[in-house]
This record gives sequence, structure tokens and C-alpha cells, in this order.
Amino acid sequence: MRNVLIIGATGNLGSAARRAILDGTDDRLTLFARSASRIKISDANRETAISGDVMSDADLDRALAGQDAVFAALSGDLGTYAEKIIAAMDRNHVTRLVFITSMGIYNEIPASLGSEGNLKSNPVLGTYRQAADEIEASDLDYTIVRPGWFTSGPVDYEVTRKGEPFGGHNVSVSSIANIVMKLVDDDALYARDSIGVNTPQKW
Repeated sequence: MRNVLIIGATGNLGSAARRAILDGTDDRLTLFARSASRIKISDANRETAISGDVMSDADLDRALAGQDAVFAALSGDLGTYAEKIIAAMDRNHVTRLVFITSMGIYNEIPASLGSEGNLKSNPVLGTYRQAADEIEASDLDYTIVRPGWFTSGPVDYEVTRKGEPFGGHNVSVSSIANIVMKLVDDDALYARDSIGVNTPQKW
């Protein structure tokens, strides 16, 4: 049993990962969101909801107390958010971080999948790359997760490593939640690595 903090618990990925972790492990969850009142606790023995702001050191310190792993699924100024989370984890001696960014931040999308989605053609990804750079420069046992475009559907995915071409354009939210469940439960799985996650191409 591990203690896992989900930052961005009310979002699409945060909610899906929460359900996957509850169903697939015996881990205990701390659900961190701007408004904890929006969270309906489904298992009072394993879930705690905390209201907080990722930009607040005090809020992060309170949420990180006693945690074994952190899953962050955020939108907005990801570079700044990553910097705040890394500093808070260092202060609280928590080393395992799983952080969602995006495909394309290393210009790894091949032309066959639409290379215009890469950072060199899509400056919107700048803050996603900044977050990855901040995390990779840290001493954390991180895994950066770079999903394809979100879809519905069953768990069905493949993983590519940093430096490899991205494998497919889309990926189901349930697939991302499944790999996140495995990552927060195993500090060594893809540790200090950046992984692409996509639905296998059907030829």
C-alpha cells in the first residue's frame, strides 16, 4: 500500500487515474484540486480530498506530507507548475513523480502522423517542453508521460521512449490511466525516462 497524491484530481486524466488506482491497487489517494468540494469521495478509507493551489508552497507542503508518489495532470503554465512541484517534493523528501505533458515536445512526431504537431511548428507546446526540461534536470525519480490525442475506448496502448519516433496519433484516456496506475505503484518503472503513450496503429 502506497500513498499517492493526485494533483489535478478533478480533471479528465486525474479522475480516470483515480478510478484506475482505486480499482487496480490498494493505494491510498490524496486528491488535490482547487475546490475539494467538487470531489465526491467513493472510498473514505482510501481517499482524502484537499483544496489547494499548485502555486502555493503551503498548500503543496500540506498535500505532500507522508506521500510516496505524485501524479500531476495539469493544464496552463506547466513549466512554472513543474518548478513549484519539484521544489515542494524536494522539501518534503518525496521522490516519485509522474507528470503529463504532450506528444511533440521533442519533435518526435513523424510526418506520417502529422509532424505539424511538433514543437517546432506548434509553439503552444513550449510550456510542455519547459516542464519536461525542469523535471529532467531534477533529482527526482520521474516519469514524463507524453500521450497522443485523448479518445474514449478500452485500455490498448504501446510505449515509445525518448529519442524514438512517436507510435500513433491517439490514445484512450483509460490507457493513460492504466499506465499511470502502474507508474505510481512502481518507482523503478520507466524511472528518469520520458515515454510516449499511443494506441497501436492497425495496418
